[in-house]
Amino acid sequence: MSLLKNKDGAASANGADLTKKAKLTDTNLLLLITVAVFLVMYLGAMIFLKKGFLKPQTFFNILNANAALIITSCGMSIVMITGGIDISVGGVVALVSMSCAVFLDYQGGNVFMSLLLALGIGLLFGVVQGYLVAYLDIQPFIVSLAGMFFARGMTTIVHTAPFNVENEAFVALKGTRVNVPGLGTVNKLGNYVNAYVEIGVIVALLIVVVLFCVLRWTKLGRSFYAVGGNRQSALMLGINVKQTRFVAHLLCGLLAGIGGYVYFLHVGSGSASHATGMEMNAIASSIIGGTLLTGGVGNIFGTFVGVLSLSTIQNIVSSIGLDQAWWTGITVAAMLCVFLIVQSVILARKK
Repeated sequence: MSLLKNKDGAASANGADLTKKAKLTDTNLLLLITVAVFLVMYLGAMIFLKKGFLKPQTFFNILNANAALIITSCGMSIVMITGGIDISVGGVVALVSMSCAVFLDYQGGNVFMSLLLALGIGLLFGVVQGYLVAYLDIQPFIVSLAGMFFARGMTTIVHTAPFNVENEAFVALKGTRVNVPGLGTVNKLGNYVNAYVEIGVIVALLIVVVLFCVLRWTKLGRSFYAVGGNRQSALMLGINVKQTRFVAHLLCGLLAGIGGYVYFLHVGSGSASHATGMEMNAIASSIIGGTLLTGGVGNIFGTFVGVLSLSTIQNIVSSIGLDQAWWTGITVAAMLCVFLIVQSVILARKK
């Protein structure tokens, strides 16, 4: 009996070890690396630079400035998980901002209808690009490149000169702040100032939570990973690969529309130069967050941390006095190279 007990006990222990090892997937490993890098950077800035990093509002300002990027990066991650890419998101954000601005100030529109306009633009791009990629089997890069040029061109057609929106309801909504209790600071005059986030941050966090749950616990989320990992195997498992790829691009377009409106709420203006380079920042955030360019691996929470890491390194570069734009580009490029090397190592280990 003792021998049987020992065998059972050994089997149980081995099973527990195997379960623990199985949990450390490529996605989880990349996520751990991303979180560790962000914590090291931010804590290092708090210890060595200070310069406002000790104030909670500095972190909240990062969220305020990057709420739209968080949303668009989530859409980008979903497409990249399926093995695709979408470089039109920055153009869609600019088109949404300009269209909503013109609608509110020149067409007498209201805030609710402008939100529907933003969602409609995002859905339109998602449907068209998703159909071309999934059902006509055109390369995602080519399709989204055409979408980017089209969106930027349409932005200029809608209105050429930049302008600030003066619609009263929109201005009131833009100025709405959500106070974060207990994390305020005392200013030089001795007055307590509440820490706050903008409405867009709440929207971005909700989207991160919803998409995290979708990818982790739903059939659709598992289909995204399966299609990105191996399309032929996904077909053999009975997954509708074309429909899955279409839904991925549809979600990316919809999230670009939502991100465009959040961006519009943050800047409060329309301009053809808005969101320039946002698509590249979204791709960089997804890669830093642990999403593989080859597909099949990625995590929405990692993408969220990737956006924070990207913004933090930019703030650190500015804080040490390197205000020139090229220094920011160099540091971002260095981060990307490091994470791409890490991804290559993980892929080599997997093979």
